[in-house]
Amino acid sequence: MKQSKQNSASGLNKDKKIALQFIILMGFVSLFGDITYEGARSISGPYLAMLGASASIVGLVAGLGELIGYTLRLISGYVADRTKEYWPITIAGYGLLCAIPLIALTDHWEIAALLIIMERIGKGIRTPARDAILSHTTKQVGRGFGFGLHEALDQIGAIIGPLIFSAVFFLKGGYRGGFTILWIPAFLCIVILLLARNKVPSPVALETSRKTDGQKKADGRNKLSRTFWFYALFTFFSVAGFVNFQIISYHFKIQSVVSETQIPIFYAIAMGMDALVALVIGKTYDKVGLTTLITIPLLTLPIPFLAFSNSYNMAIITALLWGAVMGVHETIMRAAIADLVSIEHRGFAYGIFNTIYGVAWFAGSTIMGFVYDFSILDIIAFTVIMELISLIAFFLLRKEILLSWNNA
Repeated sequence: MKQSKQNSASGLNKDKKIALQFIILMGFVSLFGDITYEGARSISGPYLAMLGASASIVGLVAGLGELIGYTLRLISGYVADRTKEYWPITIAGYGLLCAIPLIALTDHWEIAALLIIMERIGKGIRTPARDAILSHTTKQVGRGFGFGLHEALDQIGAIIGPLIFSAVFFLKGGYRGGFTILWIPAFLCIVILLLARNKVPSPVALETSRKTDGQKKADGRNKLSRTFWFYALFTFFSVAGFVNFQIISYHFKIQSVVSETQIPIFYAIAMGMDALVALVIGKTYDKVGLTTLITIPLLTLPIPFLAFSNSYNMAIITALLWGAVMGVHETIMRAAIADLVSIEHRGFAYGIFNTIYGVAWFAGSTIMGFVYDFSILDIIAFTVIMELISLIAFFLLRKEILLSWNNA
């Protein structure tokens, strides 16, 4: 009996070690992926303009790419659950990263725009399947910590990508030189992804048969529980009231709060804060659970009050706070899905979650961008209303969880 327990403990420790190694590998996949597409996104607007595209075309390409990408996540997640082909779908999605360095080969904005949209399509295809894969392995090390570690590595790539183009321009290179360099991280991304696939061909095997608290409350026989839809409601309103960095940086520029050359540095500061908070909030989530979600509206509420002042010091605090909220979004919001939805329907749930997230981001940003020209106070009012509704949704979610738990 004692020997059996020792073997069992040894097996669990081995699974935990494999899971941690796998999460780190997937973190580096996202790191090199972010270097590739975040580097391109940081200068895609000016590059399209240089090729002859108008401002309206640049905006259309950016908006259309995000819309298609987020819409595809719903379809991709559903297909992943139906076919159980999580790895092929993930690999196919990352394969489309190669569209980015191919931009160096064209002189036409139409082709460049198509390649930019293709990369967004790739992200839409891979994200639900990848997150479902991660949800299985993070069970071994703590879902909050696992997603937090993945997000921290991801954000390192988000910082490095734009800096590559800054270095290229500093060394008197051009756009094409920068895009050509991106073949390196794109190649490394695919190689490490294949290594991860080889290391853990069946991630679901690492998730124990014991149900999590969330899964006890979410009946595995149903595709999506009431609890999940309360969570979706919370997600929509909390994200809709989150002021995006484009509007904040626009304010910094036209009000001369921050110099134009410093704005990218402020964004890098935000990304660094994102990575740091992801690790901290992830560990907190593993100890406290879904209650940590309340930090999202509480941290989001002060942002417009700080961001739209004309104080340089407030601008610094804004960057730090904005990055902190992003770190919470990308960590515990993803981890929560795994604790609310059964294994069989997790890919579809991630697809729905990402679609709702994208629609809320798009709707909130559009409204705030339109309102900015008329009244900053109205943006503040909009944010306050959205976050207060999200708080109501949070307490409804909490009540539903407690009811489900009691009935389990």
